[in-house]
Amino acid sequence: MLYPWQQTSWQSLVAQIDRLPHALLLTGEGGIGKLAFARHLAQALLCEAPDMAAKPCGVCDACRWYLAGNHPDFRELAPASEEEGEEGDSKAKKKPSQYITIDQVRELNDFVNLSAHRAGRRVTLVQPAETLNAAAANALLKTLEEPPAGAVFILVSHQWRRLLPTIRSRCRKLPLPVPSREDALAWLQAQGLDAAAEHLAEAGGAPLLALERADPDALAAKQRFLQELADPRRLDPLALAEQLDRQKVEVARVTDWLARWVYDIARLGLCQSVRYHPTEHDRLAPLAEQVEPIRLMRYHDTVLAAKKLAYHPLNARLVYEQLLFGYQQAVRRPAKR
Repeated sequence: MLYPWQQTSWQSLVAQIDRLPHALLLTGEGGIGKLAFARHLAQALLCEAPDMAAKPCGVCDACRWYLAGNHPDFRELAPASEEEGEEGDSKAKKKPSQYITIDQVRELNDFVNLSAHRAGRRVTLVQPAETLNAAAANALLKTLEEPPAGAVFILVSHQWRRLLPTIRSRCRKLPLPVPSREDALAWLQAQGLDAAAEHLAEAGGAPLLALERADPDALAAKQRFLQELADPRRLDPLALAEQLDRQKVEVARVTDWLARWVYDIARLGLCQSVRYHPTEHDRLAPLAEQVEPIRLMRYHDTVLAAKKLAYHPLNARLVYEQLLFGYQQAVRRPAKR
């Protein structure tokens, strides 16, 4: 399935389908539907109907197998689940991994070097590609350098600059744009989302992300967090860090909330406008009036650096404490001279 705002990109791609490279890198903001686009393309490449210019037919054997998740000429690489608990423990649970491993890529090599079952292409989807660990990235690179005939790779990346330059150089990059505000709002309203404009603004214009973040529990947690940030004099970094850690709020989510809040403080002070929190203007304004812009933007860089490390095995509580103490310093009123 393609989303309404992807039709132009799709038609542009299929117009050059005969010149499609062996590796395509789909880039763009998170939450705009890149993975759906990639899966639509994978199905189209495997479809056995004579004309795929509009969309895969959906009824041929290849399409039915693909939709059922068992097409023999398709593989999807993503971070796999890992066992959590002691070896042999029957109650061990699965937890999501943060990386695509070299073992997954090695298994892929057997697939891409075999002949296609349906005498067509063998399609591999890698998502998100930046989660390839170093060994896996180098192993995939060897395949991309000398791809077997008929092998096609579709890489999806939210942060394509984190990929090895050598991997990027062996792919044709296809940037997928953020939809227009009108298209995104129309789609969100069709999904029955209340306050669609507010959620879309907070998600930076990404409609799928806006829909995901509209979860009531996530919204409540974010509002409690922003309420604490709005009054830095009463903020207790140690207590809030303990609360976030106890509630198992991910570091990635907290750093995202914090980065967008700080960005809006800076933007309101410099440009008299707010991007992510239009309904929080009254709470942002006092902070914007008192901060030193240079100190605030340096702190914003610190938050972005922490965000990049969000999936590393860090002590979350210590990360929260450091960031929250830093926030108090960044937004404090300058001393009078």
